[in-house]
Amino acid sequence: MTWARTCRIPAALDEVTHRSGAEVEPQSVGLSRQGVESIWRSVEALYRTGTHPGLSLCVLKRGQVVLERALGHLSGNGPDEGPDVPRRPLKADSPFCVFSVSKAVTAMLVHHLDGQGLLHIDDPVAEYIPEFGKHGKGRVTIRHVLTHRAGIPSVAGAANDPDMLGDWDRIVRLLCDARPTFAPGRRLAYHAITGGYVLGEIVARVTGRDLRQLVRSEIADPLGMTWFNYGVRPDQVGEVARNAFTGPPVPPGVSHLVRRALGVSFADAVAISNDPRYLTPIVPSGNLVATAGEIATFFEVLRNDGTHRGIEIFDRRTVRRALAESSYLEVDLTLAFPVRYGLGLMLGAEHFSLFGPRSADAFGHLGFIHVLGWADPRRETSVALLTSGKPFVGGHLVRLVELVRAIAAHTE
Repeated sequence: MTWARTCRIPAALDEVTHRSGAEVEPQSVGLSRQGVESIWRSVEALYRTGTHPGLSLCVLKRGQVVLERALGHLSGNGPDEGPDVPRRPLKADSPFCVFSVSKAVTAMLVHHLDGQGLLHIDDPVAEYIPEFGKHGKGRVTIRHVLTHRAGIPSVAGAANDPDMLGDWDRIVRLLCDARPTFAPGRRLAYHAITGGYVLGEIVARVTGRDLRQLVRSEIADPLGMTWFNYGVRPDQVGEVARNAFTGPPVPPGVSHLVRRALGVSFADAVAISNDPRYLTPIVPSGNLVATAGEIATFFEVLRNDGTHRGIEIFDRRTVRRALAESSYLEVDLTLAFPVRYGLGLMLGAEHFSLFGPRSADAFGHLGFIHVLGWADPRRETSVALLTSGKPFVGGHLVRLVELVRAIAAHTE
């Protein structure tokens, strides 16, 4: 059926399940084996909806891996891939593009440079990129960009055009020439792609290095990460989990909102996400490639005030500043729903939260469309849920909510 695009689900899920050898006994960190297995049963229930060719989940408790498993296929099992296409199994250490979870990483690199005195987040962007000050953007600060209040949620000509993504200088010129849609700081409107390029250009001008070099030296190498970086080499594209447009079509009434947020139609965004022209350049807001374990570890660093197993990645004050609340469930004019933001990260809440119930202290980020990375200090957990299915709406959402709630309930 064209109405419901689903993946083929084997009868025996053990055939498509891969477990990491890093899992510890749950009891060693105060959890029960039954609770951990209950979380995994929720993953299996989500997978059985047929909306995700592959899922990977990593849950850390007090820094220890209690669950690190993958379910499904790296490629070959999307609705548009016929039975003659080879199906490649997914592994627990398979990399995914994590889309907007990239924003949390880019934001932390900017905060890191602030801590080193190389920039100041309350400075105007034009102090670092003078040409950006055109058309009334001279008052836009780095803080405004981090908090989605710079007034440039989208820019004509700077959409998700795969032919343009590798032309960094052209994108920066378009952003500099753009007219803001509202005064700096006035409105909250999610900057899906644009803000990352502004931050990346500032980073390049103050350090002489691009974001790819910086994330490698400041985060990935010290933590021993294999993938964690913006994009991949051309010869690695086939190693990244292939995304698939699944589920029913986007309802006509909201398709314009989706296009406004993504710059292209929903289906086109999914297709672009598999394109080497998207996966090989640096897209600061959207193409970090990492494993579930690497994303969980990144948020574990932030949960521990910047350190991990004795290695300091960020200064404690840097982390605390990044988590300072900038908006409290204000309706985002791009996303059209209320969001609680820090300075580059999304924050949890007591009731309405991406990170489960009673998660007011949690923080993390959502990625297109069901990719999640977060840390919950109260529960002493850090989590990454990576998915390759891209369904917009459907019954699978019930299973997704149940999974997040199961993680919260069984890691108390």
